[in-house]
Amino acid sequence: MPKEKIDKEDFVKKVYEIVNEMKIPLIDERVYEKAEIKKGSVSVVFKYEGDESVIKGFLGLAEYYHTVVIRKGYIFVIPISNITFDLQC
Repeated sequence: MPKEKIDKEDFVKKVYEIVNEMKIPLIDERVYEKAEIKKGSVSVVFKYEGDESVIKGFLGLAEYYHTVVIRKGYIFVIPISNITFDLQC
């Protein structure tokens, strides 16, 4: 059975809802002038395919590491030292 196509705008809205629930700082294009995210030695990618637990697990990392989430287009990034965690749709 083919996977259901995920609407990117719905994906972004869902992330914003959960970010607000969890009270995690999110930085997006409205706040920064320029964000240059350089990949560290490790990059972990989370792929959202309709399961909300993927978003919650991703945001749980920001909560655990006491850091921010950066939005760049339709990708959310958690930068930690030489690791980047990406959430994509």
